[in-house]
Amino acid sequence: QAQLVESGGGLVQAGGSLRLSCAVSGRTFSPYVMGWFRQAPGKERRFVAHITWSGGSTLYADFAKGRFTISRDNAKKTVYLQMNSLKAEDTAVYYCAAGRTLGSWGDWGQGTQVTVSA
Repeated sequence: QAQLVESGGGLVQAGGSLRLSCAVSGRTFSPYVMGWFRQAPGKERRFVAHITWSGGSTLYADFAKGRFTISRDNAKKTVYLQMNSLKAEDTAVYYCAAGRTLGSWGDWGQGTQVTVSA
């Protein structure tokens, strides 16, 4: 079973940037896809972006397009989410997830809080 540990969250002013990291551990871990999700207070968890582990193909939610960039470093077994032009509505707990097929998320991190002040 894989372990996913997020970091990089924090408090930032609107218009600012943050880069989230998700470090993956597990000897036999070989995901097909890695993704980022977020959950704002009182709301359901929402998809943000994903990237395939080998090919690097990406997909973004509409609200993330043009502002967020997902990337990965296979050698470091780390996935990143670069978030620019942050807005107050981006405030949420951000979760990293791994899946062996598209749309099947079997492993989750503990989440990292992102707070954007207006």
